[in-house]
Amino acid sequence: MLKQHRELSMFVRRTIETHEEARIKPSKTYQSFVAAAGSHHELSFIERDVRNYITGEVRNISEEDDAKEFGKGQLRMKEKNQNFFFELNLEADHYIKHVFWADARSRAAFEYFRDVVSFDTTYNTNRYNLVLGSFVGVNHHGQSTLLGCALMKNEDIQSFKWLFECWLHCM
Repeated sequence: MLKQHRELSMFVRRTIETHEEARIKPSKTYQSFVAAAGSHHELSFIERDVRNYITGEVRNISEEDDAKEFGKGQLRMKEKNQNFFFELNLEADHYIKHVFWADARSRAAFEYFRDVVSFDTTYNTNRYNLVLGSFVGVNHHGQSTLLGCALMKNEDIQSFKWLFECWLHCM
C-alpha cells in the first residue's frame, strides 16, 4: 500500500463524488467500498485517499479562493471590533504573500506586557507552505500571552521588514 501504488479508479472517483453530494461521510464511503470488496486488503486505496480526493478535487478548494475568504473573514472581525487590526498583502495572482493580525485583546495585553516580546516562526507545515509567525509577550505571572500572528510566503528580509512595520503600526 505504498503511496505510488495506490490509485482511485474512475468508478471509485464517481462514487465518491456521488456520496459527497449526498453528504455521506468519507468514512462511510470508504466502508462501503470495503464491504463491496470483502476486505480493505482487496482495495487499491486507503480511507485517507478518499478524504484527499474529496478535499482536493470534489470541493475544488483553491489557494486564490481561500485567500479571498481569509480576507473576508478578517474584514468581518474588523466590523465586529474596531480594535481588531490586520494587514493583508497579496501577490499579483491574488495569493497570500504576507498577512498580519492582532485582536483587541492582544493589543490591550501589549499595553501592559510590552517589556518582553518574542517573535518566532514555524516551518512550512500548512497546505500553502506559508510560514506562521507569532508575537508572544510574558504577563506578570510569567505566562506566555499571544500578541499577534502572521503568515508569510517566505522568510526573506523584505517579508520581515513588512511584518515588523505592520507590528509597529499596530502597536
